[in-house]
Amino acid sequence: MKTNTALAVLAALGGAHAFWRMECHGQVGLARIDPLVNPDEVGQHVHAIHGSSGFSMKATYDDLINADCTSCAVRQDKSVYWAPALYFQHANGTFQYVEQAGGMLAYYFLNPDRNDPNGKITAFPRDFRMIAGDSLRRNYSVGDPKAVDPEKSLWASLGQTSQLDLEQRALGFNCLNYKKDPEGSLFRHYLPDKEYLDANCHDGIRIEIMFPSCWNGKDVDSPDHKSHVAYPDLTMDGFCPKGFETRLPGLFYETIWQTNAFAGTPGRFVLSNGDVHGFGYHADFMMGWDVDFLQQAVNTCTNSSGRISDCPIFDIQSPDEERSCQMQQPRVLANELVAGLVGDTLPGGVPIQDGPGPATMKNPGPATSSVEVPTVTYAPGVKPTDTAYLPGQVLHEPSSSTSTPTSTSSAEAEMNALAQPATTPAPTSLPVDDGKYSVVRTEYITDGNVVNMIVVKEAVEYVTVTTTTVMAPKARRHLHRHGRRHHH
Repeated sequence: MKTNTALAVLAALGGAHAFWRMECHGQVGLARIDPLVNPDEVGQHVHAIHGSSGFSMKATYDDLINADCTSCAVRQDKSVYWAPALYFQHANGTFQYVEQAGGMLAYYFLNPDRNDPNGKITAFPRDFRMIAGDSLRRNYSVGDPKAVDPEKSLWASLGQTSQLDLEQRALGFNCLNYKKDPEGSLFRHYLPDKEYLDANCHDGIRIEIMFPSCWNGKDVDSPDHKSHVAYPDLTMDGFCPKGFETRLPGLFYETIWQTNAFAGTPGRFVLSNGDVHGFGYHADFMMGWDVDFLQQAVNTCTNSSGRISDCPIFDIQSPDEERSCQMQQPRVLANELVAGLVGDTLPGGVPIQDGPGPATMKNPGPATSSVEVPTVTYAPGVKPTDTAYLPGQVLHEPSSSTSTPTSTSSAEAEMNALAQPATTPAPTSLPVDDGKYSVVRTEYITDGNVVNMIVVKEAVEYVTVTTTTVMAPKARRHLHRHGRRHHH
């Protein structure tokens, strides 16, 4: 009844578009592999890879869909979702992998074209693949990246709806501090520097990217892996441009990186493609669903809660099963050190290129180390009592720490949350972390007026590689709350 009451409040605020939230607790791989940009050869930079174990340097649709497992929650989804990894460059020049918190989320938004509000959402076709973002971009050309975007209703009149403009606004670097009101998704379009992160982003950074959702209706790929698709004029939704009237599910990735683990440590953060500002963040997608099944899901999984458990046709596996799924590393990369302390260069010898001019695509280098890569391990969540299920239907683990914020499942708390602004100034100070990382996290993802909240709890585990001790935080996503806001 509490959940129904909260949903009634959401309904009063306007009709919610359907979506589902694909949880990918496991990383199927961490490697310099990119079969779209570098087919059948070593990729230029390291990617964090989630999804089908059939992924490889020359993966095909058949390889993905016939694979043994997926590191995502729904067994029928053998797609692959990948994006650059994040590293920390210490003051002495050495690089260290920054751990993810709880894997990644891939949202499937079912937003219709505003030219046809009752129109069909078409499932991704067989062999479909695409890229969002530009790995070589090193600037922001839609104004000042540190300024707040103008209201979306003004974008057209300001001449800011070109595909180049929309692609740049499809990136988000969300400063996480769960003791403050949340920032809106896609609010900040650059990676803050280390000083800002230390002072304001107590719980890390959430990197977000939206994919184009308008399709030309015929090509499953294009030479640049982009020209067959386009963004609607508001990036997440809106009007599709002429020639791209077929509406696809709107893909949105979000990944939390533990930048807070380096608070107080001199150095800087850099993406694996040598980008310190984030303008070159990008993401890739290879479709791995049975087409008819995905169309059935698009047509029937229309609950605005976003919970995959609300769609009865999905076969959902446990987080432990997700985490156990691993791709086979190609022999040429089997011993490359990509996690922990990786040496004096980024894997592959990728140079740091600041901009503002575009970066150059450096040829892939050889494996940079013969040290065995450590395996990141996780622990399962604790199953609560039936009354502890929250609207997101994700397990909530009670905390034994008196300093940990307490989550509530009451409808009153749901309604109070709706009144909070989706975009707020970043906090100016934060308490020093005690190093135990036993913190309940709150994550937010916004689609138009729909805001979804996730609470995460972490613990620390230590992994020893040769003579180097590397912290490998483990995280679990526990609470998803679906709410309405009036403002990004």
